[in-house]
Amino acid sequence: MGMWSLDAMWDMPAEKRIFGLVLLFSWTVYLWETFLAQRQRRIYKTTTHVPMELGQIMDSETFEKSRLYQLDKSTFSFWSGLYSEIEGTLILLFGGIPYLWMLSGKFCGYAGFGPQYEIIQSLVFLLLATLFSALTGLPWSLYNTFVIEEKHGFNQQTLGFFMKDAIKKFIVTQCILLPVSSLLLYIIKIGGDYFFIYAWLFTLVVSLVLVTIYADYIAPLFDKFTPLPEGKLKQEIEIMAKSIDFPLTKVYVVEGSKRSSHSNAYFYGFFKNKRIVLFDTLLEEYSVLNKDIQEESVMEPHKDGEGDSEEIKAKVKSKKQGCKNEEVLAVLGHELGHWKLGHTVKNIIISQMNSFLCFFLFAILIGRKELFAAFGFYDSQPTLIGLLIIFQFIFSPYNEVLSFCLTVLSRRFEFQADAFAKKLGKAKDLYSALIKLNKDNLGFPVSDWLFSMWHYSHPPLLERLQALRSTKQD
Repeated sequence: MGMWSLDAMWDMPAEKRIFGLVLLFSWTVYLWETFLAQRQRRIYKTTTHVPMELGQIMDSETFEKSRLYQLDKSTFSFWSGLYSEIEGTLILLFGGIPYLWMLSGKFCGYAGFGPQYEIIQSLVFLLLATLFSALTGLPWSLYNTFVIEEKHGFNQQTLGFFMKDAIKKFIVTQCILLPVSSLLLYIIKIGGDYFFIYAWLFTLVVSLVLVTIYADYIAPLFDKFTPLPEGKLKQEIEIMAKSIDFPLTKVYVVEGSKRSSHSNAYFYGFFKNKRIVLFDTLLEEYSVLNKDIQEESVMEPHKDGEGDSEEIKAKVKSKKQGCKNEEVLAVLGHELGHWKLGHTVKNIIISQMNSFLCFFLFAILIGRKELFAAFGFYDSQPTLIGLLIIFQFIFSPYNEVLSFCLTVLSRRFEFQADAFAKKLGKAKDLYSALIKLNKDNLGFPVSDWLFSMWHYSHPPLLERLQALRSTKQD
């Protein structure tokens, strides 16, 4: 195996051994992910007819559409993943990180800031790194949006809207990233022996603040949020929330149809200030796309006879996107189940325990010069570079294991939230809502068991339907 044999690797200097192990693990993960993706891709290629167990919930036309959509997404994922892995490897092999650090130092020097202004240089480094990432990722994002999503009927954006959105996202990201990073680096610098505690507390506060303000101040910069109009749906949502003591204050509809026909719903807020957000594409009554379908039906030539009229109505209904009010309530019953069962709090606790552990280990490792030398930093150990090396590269095996464990936990939470919706008497409506959402989003209901186990944070559709069917209302 040459230089990649384990015996040869252990005979290397520490910094080369670390560098070699990082590259070896990165490509091992990539090959594992590729192996899993190929297993799932084989399912897409070979499952060309609706399986018997799906005959009652999915027609052959929708099944074929979802199969082709997922096949195209799989192909795109393979090539974009390969590019990303090669790009990352070349950056490491040719010293891209120390070069960018040196370049950021030159820019600082031109502005009159010397090497002692490490935090200023760190911010320039972050700006350049995120700009590079945005530019190299732009062609892939354009292809995904205007070729794949467009081909399968999901994209609703114009090129001008897309570019304006991308620029806006980049600016908003910098407005958050740079101040937060500068404060974190400052805390690490002045925190003394227990800086990891202060750094963890700071990131905890930042994450809570961002969660609190996101939907009110950040998300509206990109999408239009309007209060759900008074009516039966809003009244029933408020009644359901009150029945489980959910402190609901507002219900919004977000105009997600401006960018995509995919649908979603979520809630946010802390303590007694909870809000629910519904995508307009989730609501059959509000979806702009349904108005387009209705107009298409008017344009179709009508034949004489009652049967033809009924056929057209059935065709329009089958094309309609979104859920009826009862199904929307069932979906919200599931989402509120996550709150009532403490899943949100549990996820926050797990996240913060992980964050504290990582900062603690970072405090132990930050003094190891060989870690910096492994990535081309022989004469200096910048704090930001230490964060990058340790959190992104050294912790990568741990992060992979943690990600899998959280995926398993998430599936368990999803089943529990479905069961909670059942207790609210929403089993039948949730059953039909899941089928509709799968159809609207062209989800493929057949999956390879190993790919599913590793990647699916939500249980496969058939498993969820089977669990609901056991007590589904007639």
